Amino acid sequence: MPVTESTQRQMASVAVAAKGTGVSTKTIRRRIADGTLTAYRFGPRLIRVNLAEVDALLHRIPTVSGDAA
Repeated sequence: MPVTESTQRQMASVAVAAKGTGVSTKTIRRRIADGTLTAYRFGPRLIRVNLAEVDALLHRIPTVSGDAA
């Protein structure tokens, strides 16, 4: 199967993932520790996360339409 942009993983460091979502690196590491975010280790120290998984953790907050009373 040919690798396309839609099937290619966009991997990033914990720091890049945190900066891209506006959260701290501790938050990304907590999500890895609690299992809501998958991390991949390359060698003894290098950790990468899939940016699509990080984005999937973001949830839209619905707003009330109309006048507030």
